[in-house]
Amino acid sequence: MGALTHESLVEYLIEEAYEVVDSIEAGDSPVRDHELRGELGDVLLQVVLHARLAEERGSFDFADVVRSINAKMVRRNQHVFKADGSLRETFPASVEEIIVKWDAAKRAEKPGRQDPFEGIPPHLPALAAAQKSLDRAARAGLTVDAHGPAAALGLPVSPASEEALGGLLLAIVADAREQGFDAERALRAAVRSFQNSQAQPS
Repeated sequence: MGALTHESLVEYLIEEAYEVVDSIEAGDSPVRDHELRGELGDVLLQVVLHARLAEERGSFDFADVVRSINAKMVRRNQHVFKADGSLRETFPASVEEIIVKWDAAKRAEKPGRQDPFEGIPPHLPALAAAQKSLDRAARAGLTVDAHGPAAALGLPVSPASEEALGGLLLAIVADAREQGFDAERALRAAVRSFQNSQAQPS
C-alpha cells in the first residue's frame, strides 16, 4: 500500500471519527441519516486500511478483526450472549445491572489490574478524559468530591441544562484565554492530578 503506515493514517481516523460525531449531533433527519451512513463508511474504510497494512506484515487481517470483536462482545456481555454466541432468553432488568456485569467481565479479563484509570487513552481530549475518569472512579467505588473545586471558586455547581453547562464551559475557556492560560492543558493536568490522588495502593 505504498507509503501508508498506521502512523500516517492516525490523523484521518481521528478526523473521520469527529465527522461521525458532527453528523450525529446535526439532528434526526433523512439528510442526517444519509450523511451519517457516509461518515460511518469513512470510519470503516480506516479500519479496513489498518487491517490491510497489518495483513501485509503477516500480523492479522480484517477477518481477524471481526472475529476478535465478536469474541469480545460475547465475552463481555454474558448477560446478553451464551458462550456459543447465541442470545439468552432473558436479560437484565436495569442499566445498573448491565454495568455491574460488564465491569465484572472486564475485571475477569485482567484480574491483576488495580488502577481504575488504566486504559483511558492518554490522547483523549481533556474534557472527555475528565468525564471518563470521574465515571471510572465512581464505578470503582472511590469517593469523588465533584463539586468541591467549583464551589470554592463560587462557580454554579449544577447548571440547569446542557445549554447552561455549555455556556459555563465556554465562559471559563474565554476567561482562561484572556489570562493567557491553555484551558485544554490546564484540564489535562487537573485530570492527571485527580487520577493520582485517587490511586489505590497495590
